[in-house]
Amino acid sequence: MNSVLARSLEPIRTGKGTRVSVAVLEPRSGRRALYGSQVHITASLAKVDILAALLLRAQREERPLTRWEESTAASMIQSSDNDSAGALWRRIGGGRGLTDANRTLGLTSTEAGPGIHWGLTRTTAADQLTLLSAVFDDRSPLNRASRDLIQTLMGRIDADQDWGVSAAGSRWQLKNGWLQRTQSQRWAINSMGRVKAHGRTFYLVILSHGSRSMSRGISAVEQAAQSAVRALCSTPPPVSPIIR
Repeated sequence: MNSVLARSLEPIRTGKGTRVSVAVLEPRSGRRALYGSQVHITASLAKVDILAALLLRAQREERPLTRWEESTAASMIQSSDNDSAGALWRRIGGGRGLTDANRTLGLTSTEAGPGIHWGLTRTTAADQLTLLSAVFDDRSPLNRASRDLIQTLMGRIDADQDWGVSAAGSRWQLKNGWLQRTQSQRWAINSMGRVKAHGRTFYLVILSHGSRSMSRGISAVEQAAQSAVRALCSTPPPVSPIIR
């Protein structure tokens, strides 16, 4: 499956000049495909991780989120509000709090952004797939109420942010991230979430950098998302051995 995915993604690299990393999982069967192990900055993708860290903290304290925490989280995820993210970043204890939460969540290749710069958190597609699994799977350090909250907010993204992995299917829950790098002026464009396609459910992560414009980056991410789903759908599942 990895080779099928790699072939389908080659036109993005050659035609658009964008470097992408992709992770896709069909949770029902456990089939997955990965492409690219390089580290990317998260931009606003970090907001899902920040919310997960906040919810883990509340679980340890055996309390629900406060009214302020819940409304701030909604603004952070649904509207991708940066001020809300900064406020919750401080609430979880900044980079140290994120690192502690990621240890609990099973992320092993994510480095929290320095100081107040949560958007410069660095990660891999495989690690973000682990985060998605914690958000959507029953076997998770996040309890049912915590998972329900994140899933609900990811399903209510503002209309102008309905792009990325949603291009691969329907009935999506997602979070996107975008950032123009100061030095290179190139764009980092990311998207991750859960989508339904061809009657099946997929967890999808697309991380990218090097796009000349935001629109080109979005186009590359959406093409990669569609390719990832096709790669899993076009490859037959392994045949179980016959036991006599």
